[in-house]
Amino acid sequence: MATINLGSIKFKWQGAYAGGTSYTLDDVVSYNGSSYICILASTGNLPTNATYWEQMSSAGTNGTDGTDLTTTLTTQGDILYRDGSGLARLGAGTAGQVLQSGGTGANVSWTTISSGGLKQIVFAQTASLQTYSSASYGDLTGVTVNITPSSSSNKVLIMSGIQYNLTANDRGFQARIMRNSTAIQEPNNQKEHYLAGSQHYGRTSYMFLDTPNTTSQITYKMQVFTDGGNAVNFNDSAYSYIYAMEVAV
Repeated sequence: MATINLGSIKFKWQGAYAGGTSYTLDDVVSYNGSSYICILASTGNLPTNATYWEQMSSAGTNGTDGTDLTTTLTTQGDILYRDGSGLARLGAGTAGQVLQSGGTGANVSWTTISSGGLKQIVFAQTASLQTYSSASYGDLTGVTVNITPSSSSNKVLIMSGIQYNLTANDRGFQARIMRNSTAIQEPNNQKEHYLAGSQHYGRTSYMFLDTPNTTSQITYKMQVFTDGGNAVNFNDSAYSYIYAMEVAV
């Protein structure tokens, strides 16, 4: 019966190829980063000679045969992605840009966010009772906000609501939106809210899209005056408020 040496049924690692070494069947060597197995005993035949050797594995990335990431990604902010042929570098975009997909079969790219959008909101409200009885405009206390636009081309949307109580017969009032000391919306000297009867509670709202053309701080506020100097209560049973919202354009 034939005897088989089980210890010989395996690869025999011989390290780096040496031209003066005699190699026998199943010897394995490394050569130029790849591995080769001997298929025919010989001496002095390079592993690239297919008569004596068979390649087991090929060299990986070394900066020549593949993509070396240490030389491909050269600058802080670089991004590695797969283009149509292999790994590629996308250099950093400019400040504020975002990464955009081109979809299947297309490369990624940097893009600038389209104009528009809400940049900031400031808000104030008050439930502190205020009685006003002047026929001239004056500030409605507590309905004031400060906002500093981030761009002079942006707009500011003002929204306000005033709660009022016309406490007796023949009472009325008007209100207007102020930007600093300039009225930007007012009711053209008409009785905006008027009662010809008994006491009346209500709420009225205001909205105006302003173009301040500045990056300096702005104060927006509500002013009121009463018809004939008759007293009107504000914030009598609920809040009055004001919003200022910067809108990019």
